[in-house]
Amino acid sequence: MPNAVRSTPVLAALALAAFAGGAAMGRLSFATTREESPYRDLAQLARVLVLVENQYVEPVDHKRALEGAIKGMVKELDPHSAYLPPEDYRIFQSDTEGKFGGVGIEVDLRDDAITVIAPIEGSPAERAGVRSGDKIVAVDGQSARGEPIDRLVRRLRGTPGSRVQIGVRRPSTETLLTFDLVREQIKVTSVVGKRLSSDVLYVRLKQFQEGTHRELLEAVGRARKESPRPFSGVLLDMRSNPGGLVDEASEVADEFLGGGIVYSTRHRGQVVEQVTARDGGALAELPLTVLVNEYSASAAELVAGALQDNHRATVVGAPTFGKGSVQSIVDLPGGAGLKLTTMRYYTPSGHSIQAQGIQPDILVESSRVAVEPSRVTRERDLEGHLPAEGAVTARNVPVFRSPSPATGEKGTELEQPGPRTAGDVPFNPVGGPDFALSIAYQVVRGVLTSKK
Repeated sequence: MPNAVRSTPVLAALALAAFAGGAAMGRLSFATTREESPYRDLAQLARVLVLVENQYVEPVDHKRALEGAIKGMVKELDPHSAYLPPEDYRIFQSDTEGKFGGVGIEVDLRDDAITVIAPIEGSPAERAGVRSGDKIVAVDGQSARGEPIDRLVRRLRGTPGSRVQIGVRRPSTETLLTFDLVREQIKVTSVVGKRLSSDVLYVRLKQFQEGTHRELLEAVGRARKESPRPFSGVLLDMRSNPGGLVDEASEVADEFLGGGIVYSTRHRGQVVEQVTARDGGALAELPLTVLVNEYSASAAELVAGALQDNHRATVVGAPTFGKGSVQSIVDLPGGAGLKLTTMRYYTPSGHSIQAQGIQPDILVESSRVAVEPSRVTRERDLEGHLPAEGAVTARNVPVFRSPSPATGEKGTELEQPGPRTAGDVPFNPVGGPDFALSIAYQVVRGVLTSKK
């Protein structure tokens, strides 16, 4: 979900302006030729729809055909605008709320197989013994081979109390296992917090969903109770954070700032909004290092850019994904929804993140990027992406390269996407398997600096 979403009032204001413009043009309609009229294109759509309904080899569902036309129209705009039918819209809403009915597994498409990234702690899947790395091969007896990941997610989710059977192949043994699971209400935690050695506060933000700001403050409170000693600094890990709710991201950034601009948005070149931080952020006085990678996107880039431009943090890792657009969400009749790109957002210095991303102050090259750079996809690689604005100024920054894979196998990944639970975070990351975390930890402690 590389995403930055806003509620509908912003879009409503833009729509009102567009409506007013349309009304003004309506008074000059006599000057519009037949060829220039948008109704000519609508007539073409109606003509094609009639031909399809009457001439297609099989009977056609009128509603399905029209829905396909709407999907195609919105899809042509950019990679992040989408028309969401009712079922897809319900899944989208549950993702931003951080809770849904399901079995509790995080999945991704790896090596052409739908792979379990990790079972969610305490979920039915974890209790049954599903493990990270398991390949899902069947759901309710039907093969999952070649199935789009979003469709598989829909099959795994459902009403709490209902049953689902999943078949997995475990790579370590090539054993085929079957799990009969009962769906439950799953709550996804978006924040991991832990006190590390030297009293560094580690905070991992997985995504920005409803309640992320509250979760951050609760995680900080728990870490403070572990010891009477004050924190010596904060390591904010946003690797592989796909974004989410802009308002939550802004509140999170506010806790690290004592003032200044957080971000601004523009619509068709005009500034729509400029968000500023309040005084008295809970973590505004502590040394801060932000850890990002090539999959840190959208609202996560907004936070990293705000902290970097306000000279509040040292950004460590890889150049980020580069999604600098905001999607407004509109409820449509019948339970459908529209995710429409309405604005670009900019860092405090006026830098456009779109198709450029955030450039780290200290670059950490993972073995995956060094060995197979073609496997890394960013916003600028997506077909139909919004173009970049302005040029990225090349900077001479320190570069740390992770050790070569011990086996020398192509595509081996030493850089981690980010720990899921506090137990995954080593008390002292120096010298551990997570090379980027080790570097960021040394930066926040002052052992390493961004000066070459």
